[in-house]
Amino acid sequence: MRELAKHGHYHQSLHLYRRLLRSGGSPTVFTFPFALKSCAALSLPAAGAQLHAHAVRAGCEHDPFVQTALIAMYCRCGSVENARKVFDESPQSKTLTVYYNALIAGYVYNSQMENGIVLFFLRMRELGVWVNAVTVLGLVPGFTDPVHLGFGRCVHGFTVRCGLEMDFSVGNCLLTMYVRCGSIELARNLFDGMPMKELITWNAMISGYAQNGLATHVLELYREMESSGISPDPVTLVGVLSSCANLGARKVGLKVEQQVACSGFGFNPFLKNALINMHARCGNLARARAIFDDMTEKNLVSWTAIVGGYGVHGQGEIAVGLFDKMTKSGIQPDGTVFVSILSACSHAGLTDKGLDYFALMERDYGLKPGPEHYACMVDLLGRAGRLAEAQGLIESMPVETDGSVWGALLGACKIHRNVELAELAFDRVIKLEPMNTGYYVLMSNIYTEAENSEGVLRVRMMMRERKLIKDIGCSYIEYKGRNHLFMAGDRSHPQTEEIYRILNELEGLVKELSGYKEKLSREKK
Repeated sequence: MRELAKHGHYHQSLHLYRRLLRSGGSPTVFTFPFALKSCAALSLPAAGAQLHAHAVRAGCEHDPFVQTALIAMYCRCGSVENARKVFDESPQSKTLTVYYNALIAGYVYNSQMENGIVLFFLRMRELGVWVNAVTVLGLVPGFTDPVHLGFGRCVHGFTVRCGLEMDFSVGNCLLTMYVRCGSIELARNLFDGMPMKELITWNAMISGYAQNGLATHVLELYREMESSGISPDPVTLVGVLSSCANLGARKVGLKVEQQVACSGFGFNPFLKNALINMHARCGNLARARAIFDDMTEKNLVSWTAIVGGYGVHGQGEIAVGLFDKMTKSGIQPDGTVFVSILSACSHAGLTDKGLDYFALMERDYGLKPGPEHYACMVDLLGRAGRLAEAQGLIESMPVETDGSVWGALLGACKIHRNVELAELAFDRVIKLEPMNTGYYVLMSNIYTEAENSEGVLRVRMMMRERKLIKDIGCSYIEYKGRNHLFMAGDRSHPQTEEIYRILNELEGLVKELSGYKEKLSREKK
């Protein structure tokens, strides 16, 4: 039974238990934990309760291994109350760590973090129960939100005091926790201090950077990983490809594509989707389409990547055709692919088509539009000059607005020079995102184009009062497989003099060409 349960053959394990009973044999304290583990894995609460009764009849119900297996089984089957009852009724649970480990992991599994935190921070600490690595590995995965960061840091501090921070599994668990809680700086500090870094460690840090949009850090860390002799796996390569897509790092992406082929990962669907996205975002739609067409089984992510790729490059008609083909093939769209198709319609000027898609979201697919969909629609209507409709759509939203929605209207007002509506949109958006400098700069530019110096001064005063500084403009250029960052006014690059010389030459050519065009225009008149 132990070997069957250990290798995931849970049905066979329970079948063997039943054979034991039919043959007249008696289960022991060594039998029940494996039978209960099988019930937990198969989510069989009724069978688990029967095993509990058998354990009582056999006089095994007070054994620590049996009781912790019962706690784990009840938690896995969603009966946390019964698990807590087993815990509370056991006198040994006051002092033995294994009981706490089982119940804490059960609370986390059932998303009852408050109970898990109370059990760890109050009861265990209060009674002086020893904490081990299993305790930490059971509790920390539940910290998945920024609001949990304080608790996560406390647990981290506790592991240091207990000498657990050097445990490889604990270190990786804490690193993943910091990433999920959005504290990338703390994650990197922990990463840099880890004496041993395996593939899972590198993947956690790379994924953390990728999920937080820090694409340059992903590529830097990937190079560092290669230099350390660690071979990537599909998880690594997906993170790197997504960063190549965000940066437009085509050459790095091509190198990764070669690695995918050489490593035998070419049939991995996650990597194929990442390659489609990378090629599409880097402008190679032909290659993206070739990979897409070559896929025997296309999932929703595949369709979303190719639809989004065509949409980003203004080929809305093709994006629309692909979206319609997807729905006809039986793939059920989700909110993400609707963002892609609505954005594609917006960039291609397909206003009516976008309105149709927006309407069928809820009507045909039961998807309630979120702020991101409304932002796309405001952008769609705004680009078409239908500002009043865009404003009406915002004011009729059944969901709470966010800055992106009013920001889209503000951007449309700049295109169509509608200062009055821009002032309304600006007033609303800075209430939602008061520290976003982009909106202040946009409003200032609207006033500048309208030659409203008082308005410009007013916006600048608001920025000064809130101690806001305009974000420095920056751009990336890929050269010889590396991404070079350039910031406005920055002269720290080792080739600064040559760069500025060429830029000045280009600027002169542009001015010369502009003057030539103006001259031709005057001659035609």
